[in-house]
Amino acid sequence: MTPEAGSLLQAVQHHGITAALTALIGGTIALIAAITRKAFTNEALLDRLDRELIADRDRIDRQRSEDRKTDGDRLDRIETDIRSMRDMLFDAFQRGRSD
Repeated sequence: MTPEAGSLLQAVQHHGITAALTALIGGTIALIAAITRKAFTNEALLDRLDRELIADRDRIDRQRSEDRKTDGDRLDRIETDIRSMRDMLFDAFQRGRSD
């Protein structure tokens, strides 16, 4: 083996290990970055879904409140009509007895 070939072999061996370590470290960093990005993406998705859920709950609560108010108003009108009808019947009955 010539001295040039020996030094070439030695250089390949040294750089081969360095390249392998660099690839291993780079691959590990890329894998960690991908996992982190995926985790943050999932976290952002969950946050968005939480905000949408809260907005839907608020909308439903407002609708229920409006429905309760509408029902209460309707019941008040029904009670007023019943009292008016009762008073009218009572007046008619009283007039019938006095005649």
